Amino acid sequence: MTFRTAKLDFLRKIELEIQEKWERERTFEQDAPTTVGESTNKNKYMVTFPYPYMNGRLHLGHTFSLSKCEFAVGYQSLKGKKCLFPFGLHCTGMPIKACADKLKREMELYGNPPQFPEEEEEEKQQQTTSDEIIIKDKAKGKKSKAVAKSGSSAFQWDIMRSLGLTDQEIVNFADAEHWLDYFPPLAVKDLKLMGVKVDWRRSFITTDVNPFYDSFVRWQFVTLKERKKIKFGKRYTIYSPKDGQPCMDHDRQTGEGVGPQEYTLIKMKVVEPYTAKFKSKVFYSKNIFLVAATLRPETMFGQTNCWVRPDMKYVAFETTNGDVFISTRRAARNMSFQGFTKENGVVPVIMEILGQDILGCALSAPLTSYKIIYALPMLTIKEDKGTGVVTSVPSDAPDDIAALRDIKKKQALREKYGIEDKMVLPFEPIPIIEIPGYGNLSAPLVCDELKIQSQNDKEKLAEAKEKVYLKGFYEGIMLVEGYKGQKVQDVKKPIQKMMVERGEAMIYMEPEKQVMSRSADECVVALCDQWYLDYGDAEWKQQANEALKSLETFCEETRRNFEATLDWLQEHACSRTYGLGTRLPWDEQWLIESLSDSTIYMAYYTVAHLLQGGVLNGQGESPLGIKPEQMTREVWDFIFFKTSPFPKTNIPKEHLQRLRREFEYWYPVDVRVSGKDLVPNHLSYYLYNHVAMWPKDNGKWPQAVRANGHLLLNSEKMSKSTGNFLTLSQAIDKFSADGMRLALADAGDTVEDANFVETMADAGILRLYTWVEWVKEMIANQNNLRTGPADTFNDRVFASEMNAGILKTEQHYERMMTKEALKSGFFEFQAAKDKYRELAIEGMHRDLVFQFIERQTLLLAPICPHLCEYTWGLLGKTGSLMKASWPVAGPVDEVLIRSSQYLMETAHDLRLRLKAYMLPPKSKKGDSKPPAKPSHCTIYVAKSYPPWQHSALSLLGKHYKNNNGVLPDNKVIASELGALPELKKYMKRVMPFVAMIKENLEKNGPRVLDLELEFDERAVLMENLVYLTNSLELEQIDILFASEADDKVKEDCCPGKPFSVFRSEPGVSVSLVNPQPCNGMFSTKVDIRQGDSRDSIVRRLAKVNRLIKDLSRVKLMRYEDPLLGPRRLPVLGQEEQGKLLISNKSVFNINLEEKRVTLADNSLTVDIGDTLVYLVH
Repeated sequence: MTFRTAKLDFLRKIELEIQEKWERERTFEQDAPTTVGESTNKNKYMVTFPYPYMNGRLHLGHTFSLSKCEFAVGYQSLKGKKCLFPFGLHCTGMPIKACADKLKREMELYGNPPQFPEEEEEEKQQQTTSDEIIIKDKAKGKKSKAVAKSGSSAFQWDIMRSLGLTDQEIVNFADAEHWLDYFPPLAVKDLKLMGVKVDWRRSFITTDVNPFYDSFVRWQFVTLKERKKIKFGKRYTIYSPKDGQPCMDHDRQTGEGVGPQEYTLIKMKVVEPYTAKFKSKVFYSKNIFLVAATLRPETMFGQTNCWVRPDMKYVAFETTNGDVFISTRRAARNMSFQGFTKENGVVPVIMEILGQDILGCALSAPLTSYKIIYALPMLTIKEDKGTGVVTSVPSDAPDDIAALRDIKKKQALREKYGIEDKMVLPFEPIPIIEIPGYGNLSAPLVCDELKIQSQNDKEKLAEAKEKVYLKGFYEGIMLVEGYKGQKVQDVKKPIQKMMVERGEAMIYMEPEKQVMSRSADECVVALCDQWYLDYGDAEWKQQANEALKSLETFCEETRRNFEATLDWLQEHACSRTYGLGTRLPWDEQWLIESLSDSTIYMAYYTVAHLLQGGVLNGQGESPLGIKPEQMTREVWDFIFFKTSPFPKTNIPKEHLQRLRREFEYWYPVDVRVSGKDLVPNHLSYYLYNHVAMWPKDNGKWPQAVRANGHLLLNSEKMSKSTGNFLTLSQAIDKFSADGMRLALADAGDTVEDANFVETMADAGILRLYTWVEWVKEMIANQNNLRTGPADTFNDRVFASEMNAGILKTEQHYERMMTKEALKSGFFEFQAAKDKYRELAIEGMHRDLVFQFIERQTLLLAPICPHLCEYTWGLLGKTGSLMKASWPVAGPVDEVLIRSSQYLMETAHDLRLRLKAYMLPPKSKKGDSKPPAKPSHCTIYVAKSYPPWQHSALSLLGKHYKNNNGVLPDNKVIASELGALPELKKYMKRVMPFVAMIKENLEKNGPRVLDLELEFDERAVLMENLVYLTNSLELEQIDILFASEADDKVKEDCCPGKPFSVFRSEPGVSVSLVNPQPCNGMFSTKVDIRQGDSRDSIVRRLAKVNRLIKDLSRVKLMRYEDPLLGPRRLPVLGQEEQGKLLISNKSVFNINLEEKRVTLADNSLTVDIGDTLVYLVH
């Protein structure tokens, strides 16, 4: 579809006009009421969205999440609530500063504007970067946000150019503060073009650039420290050596949500006889240990050997006490930041060693019953996990038993790596754990069951591990002395503690998965001195769980994610030394990191407009004349803690009371909407910090969190590098604001990934445009619409369907299920109108049409507010739609609606039967002709089921009632039905019938077991006889009861399933001539049948001559002289001369043998010949 069309331009023009109107009227600015009654009986709704980060334009992913807030506010305001949707902009953290510094470095290295290296080199660098990210972050299944935003550019300057900036403009971005001036206003502009219902007076940016917000965050942290929520000490933290500080989620290029993983570092001492490398002088008189990282210290009793990879590079390095550890360089780097080496972050390498040189060395390993074990080769060890040295417990690890069997079986393999028989053959798996169903040697058993031949059977080994590991940990019972009879999961920590105390093991940490900082540094786990929020504190954790209990999460998965997070969450480092933000009030060398300054800022929204007045950086004139330095701790306390005394301040009392009143009215936050990826961090901290700041006032705790999935674009992940990416402003240009909003609403409701489909947005533009045009048409032609009582069958159905649509849509909006609300409140609502237009042969009723337009406008308003506001104006409404009320639903007649569904299904079934009737009969000669199109149809309806179906249904109904809505198995039903003598000859048909009833029971509920229909089937068809006759293009339809038909019809006809018989009535063909000038169809042939009236002939004619719209304007005439009349030339202006009018009372009779037609009128019978005349006036 080509855009910049009239339709798109029409929608965009409307949107800009409506947005100007809203801004002029300050439609979305909301203040707390000043009267006591309104302040205490709060009918308000405050919704928030995590403020987006200001290092680029807002994209469709942001827009999808915030649209949930937007739609909720639109609906709740229609429900009469005072709604507030404030919107802040986040600038705290590393990314902006890192990008600014990168631009500085690029100018220093490559000049201004930079002249980057040749394209080949750049492409190579980009390829490496891209591959590295995809491979290393494979487990996440996605590129990081940073990479997604920047595409595959290697240089920051190129990234800035991709945003449409010139080289002259880019220079300014080397100053971090310029970002804060540039991107926030663009975000506001883009959001305004979307038509969001935001009170922009309350918007702000973060960091110490904004003195009011800075003061608010400092107050929050002083309060948390005083309440002993913030502590100082060495903590295991994801750390960037290059940046020299902890690397929090928002500082990461990859690895968001990754934390430190604890391992037990097993020390296996190298003993004599030494292999060649260990005889080197550098190892003289030193204890040498191969160190292996394990998650299962309780299995060390079963060690038979250890594994190293022959081609892997290892390092031997000296530890704090002079011992030598051997591991990969990556693991050694991690250890150097955890106190393993004398100098923090420095690995004192004694020697680099290839795995080949370690093979065959003798080891003394802790806990195993073998005095000496040996280092053996394993080719599948990975370098990005653990230490590169792997313990081997073949009794319980499928990989280990497969590899041990390999090396035992294959002498050539042993010879290749210089492994002597004595190092392998005597070693057998040691029973250490009893697992129910798997015995005491689970790994060998499962490998035998799965017929695993070697360590290369990767898929089968993965299956074996899945079977053994979890069951072993949760159900396994220890067999070794000292722990016999105890559960495996209960002894893990005690065994680890014992080994550490004996000096046989140490605690070692590394990131769960690879983490790359935004400065492209691979992060480690480090023991750091830092300020941290003690989320592991038992009392605080308990309070957070209390808040979670009363929190509405809209789906169980979100609740489970919260529960899991609150279970494992411990300390969170809240300080860093690099980036933008607020300084820790009591230790100003530290900055408060970006996840920690954004936990209770929703409270700041309630007063921001009175302090900042819409100036984003807070450096304008305060509407209350308050200066930032006047916002002391006591002032903030007074505003946010209702028991706090009036502070010593020169701020007028009425101003402070107004600030407090705003907070007390708007708080708590009614709903916070966010991506599900923020549940394990931001949203959990949001709960923690609210209970910490208002521990005794649970009325201030969050009420609801609505988490959604990520947004796909056209079923694929959004990515700049592939071009599958849309910013908010691009989407509005391409689809209009309402077209985009429609597609966002349709993208998805659950925590699963949603999908923005561009073709849906294209179709949305067409749907919206068509809707408005139809409204205009109805307004213009309202005098032609039917008036009087609106009581026909289809009037009543339409009214009921509208009421049902309102109720259903209301339920969906209440649950924030916008895709479902769009379906019931627009797609199905429109379909009800289209059905009414099709069925109402007598014409649509004016009152119902305008009732529909008004209701449709209100139901769609939360999603497409611009077009709905415009439509509201077309209807002549004076006030803004934004001040209107949700429509009140009238009574819903479900039986009537189901009778209408029955009508539509019957019409569809008749069309299929007619199509089948028209197929040529099967003939071996192949010369069969299709039958003539039928002219008549008889529809048979049944009041009751045939006896055999009646018996089956009665039995099913009895079971359903007696078994609380559950039917027994088919075997039981078949045996019971088989015992009934009247069913014996029908048994082949009975069970398929039962299967059909069971299927319908699941879809439609217990009414399918009723023995009679809940409505009069014949009456419904009779009321819609004209529609059925016209839609099937038949002459006549007769509705009869099945009881009047033969036995075959009786057998095939049951309630709700009518039986139809088509037939062709014979006729005599006559010519119908129109002598009027400029007529497109002078002559046509029409069959006349026995008993036809004037009206039936005219209806038949209208089916041939589609130009005839109004049948009442047709005059049907016969020639006075049926023989000579047709031969005379018509005279212009005297078309009726020599012709006689055929009256409504006339009846046509035919003689088929003579092919002759006569007309009987009163007592007169005349021959009409072979031609009739018709005139259209």
